[in-house]
Amino acid sequence: MTPPRRKPLTKTEFEALSEFRFQIRRFERFSEDVVQSAGITPLQYLLLLHIKGFPGRTFATVGELAHRLQAKPHGVVALVTRCEEHGFVERRPSAQDRRRVEIHLLPEGERLLGHLAELHRTELQSLGAVFSVPSINR
Repeated sequence: MTPPRRKPLTKTEFEALSEFRFQIRRFERFSEDVVQSAGITPLQYLLLLHIKGFPGRTFATVGELAHRLQAKPHGVVALVTRCEEHGFVERRPSAQDRRRVEIHLLPEGERLLGHLAELHRTELQSLGAVFSVPSINR
């Protein structure tokens, strides 16, 4: 059985999709510029963000970070190493399974992430008509 044929998108729907993609790219460009002006790469910022924002705990594993970043684990290992060299993160063996390595933020990574996240939140709020800004309680 073939699925029902959908009605083609209207001009208005294409305009809405175009505007949405434009605003996503505008935010990405803002993010790239602001993190690079802080002396790190966009991927380093995302790594810090995904560690801090990992659901239910204060660390993440390389595999979990690879999933969040949509990257290969070996690339994330190299990214973690670069962030370690800057004093942003550290690897720790898991207390439950010594074969598993946890990636934790260090105070310098927390400080930098907090500053950059605040700038990102302000920019996201300016896009409120296009995006729903997550509630961040402080």
